[in-house]
Amino acid sequence: MSRTVEIERNTNETKVKVELNLDGGGVYHIETGVGFFDHMLAQTARHGFLDLTLKCSGDLNVDTHHTVEDAGIALGMAFAAALGDKRGISRYGSKVVPMDESLALCALDFSGRPFLSYDARFQVPRIGDLDTEMIEEFFRAFAVHSGCTLHIKLLSSGNSHHMAEAVFKAFGQAIEQAVSLDPRVKGPRSTKGVL
Repeated sequence: MSRTVEIERNTNETKVKVELNLDGGGVYHIETGVGFFDHMLAQTARHGFLDLTLKCSGDLNVDTHHTVEDAGIALGMAFAAALGDKRGISRYGSKVVPMDESLALCALDFSGRPFLSYDARFQVPRIGDLDTEMIEEFFRAFAVHSGCTLHIKLLSSGNSHHMAEAVFKAFGQAIEQAVSLDPRVKGPRSTKGVL
């Protein structure tokens, strides 16, 4: 069963192309024009064992909002397409990941019910060239368009780079757990029979 997809999403503000393989080895090629965001998506791919190519050209002359949000939308759409009817997946994933003094929790459920609970407050407005308020917008866009329930919480804070990196690494590892195929799961993992 192939779980590889290609998604293109083009608007007047951005052009996004995503190639995603859920059963990859963590090979990535990310180009959004926002260097720190690229670094965070690379962490997600590497720690999620996702083969991911994501290219976005957007109106960075305005700010990072459309680029980051639309990347989240397109990535969420790619997950929804790759997971299909979600037969055989573990469905749930949760990880707590340290990055030096910072500690992040991510728990998610590919339930078909989009929801984001986000408790990760940064003390600086930007990390590199990424507006920190856009981190929440990325995860909201992903949750809505992948159809997942997503909880993110920083348990310990410190250096902002470490905080963000812990969050995205935890996200990747929780994804890897949730999308993994379990031979014990017959059909979708739900008493309803559908997700």
